Amino acid sequence: MSDLHEPILRWYDEHARDLPWRGPGATPWAVMVSEFMLQQTPVARVLPVFESWMSTWPTPAALAGSPSGEAVRAWGRLGYPRRALRLHAAALAIVERHAGEVPASYDDLIALPGVGDYTASAIASFAFGGRHAVLDTNVRRVFARAVAGGEFPAPAVTKAERVLAESLVPEEQPATWAVAVMELGALVCTAANPSCPQCPIQDQCAWNTSGRPAYDGPPRRGQAWAGTDRMVRGRLMAVLRDAEGSVSRDRLEAAWSEPVQRERALKSLIADGLLVETAGDRYALPG
Repeated sequence: MSDLHEPILRWYDEHARDLPWRGPGATPWAVMVSEFMLQQTPVARVLPVFESWMSTWPTPAALAGSPSGEAVRAWGRLGYPRRALRLHAAALAIVERHAGEVPASYDDLIALPGVGDYTASAIASFAFGGRHAVLDTNVRRVFARAVAGGEFPAPAVTKAERVLAESLVPEEQPATWAVAVMELGALVCTAANPSCPQCPIQDQCAWNTSGRPAYDGPPRRGQAWAGTDRMVRGRLMAVLRDAEGSVSRDRLEAAWSEPVQRERALKSLIADGLLVETAGDRYALPG
């Protein structure tokens, strides 16, 4: 076993958050829904939407039986609403290919719409106890600091990083290990102002013991929001989510007055399948 295993697992046993998708009663579908929602979205924002979603669609078949537009509506303000369409498409595929049951194998999972390496590894690990390297942003940051000695990992997952993560997955409790490292990154080894005195591996952390040297890799870009096309898309989507049926163009014009950016955002939403243009110059969520 790695020297990191015991202190991190002990810390998680004492500090694990009570999250509905991590408890013993969580279904594989609940785990899958949570992983789609948690992509680039904090837990506090996901919790109420997750609870409502699972109440409405407790199984893949339940979601598959509803229009994709209702999935987009229920996604609310989580952002990146294409995730809702992908989750709906994945539910359809699960019903068609797997008799309505979320598959357990990585290969079957990654073949589903909207499921990449991280999501397939996470579902296989958290829902079925599989032994996989689960590399989200928090896990990558913990390993970059504790083992590699850098403040942040590279912008994209490297081969060396994956080999390291796979070598650290224990034979026993692999799923607990994956979520324990993830929680350590989310709660203690944060991107800004990490709480090193509260870290269970502070004395073993290469970055901490070397004086916490500043990051010297490629520029790390923050995600702007105000005035961006993403913001405009969000404004237009809010109009459609709050409406029953279709809306007229003037409703969308009222949501964002600048015509060039509004039209660009509108066209991109249609291209992504998040909106459809109906008769009479009106717009609606997909059916």
